[in-house]
Amino acid sequence: MITPTALSPGIPGRLADALRTGRFAVTAEIAPPRGADLAPVRRAAEHLRGWVDAVNVTDNAGANVRMSSLAGSLALLAEGVDPVMQMTCRDRNRIALQSDLLAASALGVPNLVLMTGDRPERGDHPDAAAVFDLDSGALTSAARRLRDDGVLMSGRAVDPAPQYLLGAVDSPGPSADRFGQKVDGGAQFVQTQFVFDTAAFAGWLGQVRDRGLDTRCGVLAGVGPIRSLRALEFMSSIPGVDIPEALVRRLRGVPSDRVAAEGTAACVETLRELRDLPGVAGVHVMVVGDERGVPEILEAAGLARTW
Repeated sequence: MITPTALSPGIPGRLADALRTGRFAVTAEIAPPRGADLAPVRRAAEHLRGWVDAVNVTDNAGANVRMSSLAGSLALLAEGVDPVMQMTCRDRNRIALQSDLLAASALGVPNLVLMTGDRPERGDHPDAAAVFDLDSGALTSAARRLRDDGVLMSGRAVDPAPQYLLGAVDSPGPSADRFGQKVDGGAQFVQTQFVFDTAAFAGWLGQVRDRGLDTRCGVLAGVGPIRSLRALEFMSSIPGVDIPEALVRRLRGVPSDRVAAEGTAACVETLRELRDLPGVAGVHVMVVGDERGVPEILEAAGLARTW
């Protein structure tokens, strides 16, 4: 039994409906194209429509230039798929960020995930000036006040106030303190980093439930397949990602042409285990660049197309 998340009935979208009613929620993720053509977004929507409640659209992830998250979000809406528009603090000051919050709501974007963002040195414009006028916590607080009180950070009122579901990201660890801070700041759902060690994740979830945070914020556990030994090496280096030694041995113990299938099978097993963990409201499936693989994983895990 999934614990429903306490949400205002006025917050729109399929994801909010899933969290509000306790239906197991599923989100996926796409990267907008590196070019001035929305066709890749439309193709991704074709694969994901009906399988997921919403789809994240990244915001120049890794500090690499791509089409804007807002443009990608609008393209998904036009294809009948609810977007989760990501917003980072790296490239915009508080004036531009609040302007985009208003624009997203006015254009029908129902969900936001607010992040601090990677530093420019990591991306394709390492000499770019970093803004970071706000961090993710300050932006979340500003977005909540703008929605709930109709007030900008300057104190000036807006009319009408925007409506959206506020999300954040987190890397579960030994303590749920940081998660609690995000919830207190206004996060209504959190998408976690990849989960490969469900036992460790269950320990973190226990803290979340003990504090009653699962009733205030839906936890969407991050899942995704490791489809090559190169990907295994890369993901092992990501902060906050813990890959159990048993999974490493499993992937290294099959022929190279079987690693992708074995990684997908392991992902399906993890998803099934997560469905049974109290405190999990859903999953965030990350197979960026191969959206057609998402239905394969969901179907194998017993999650049928819902609409």
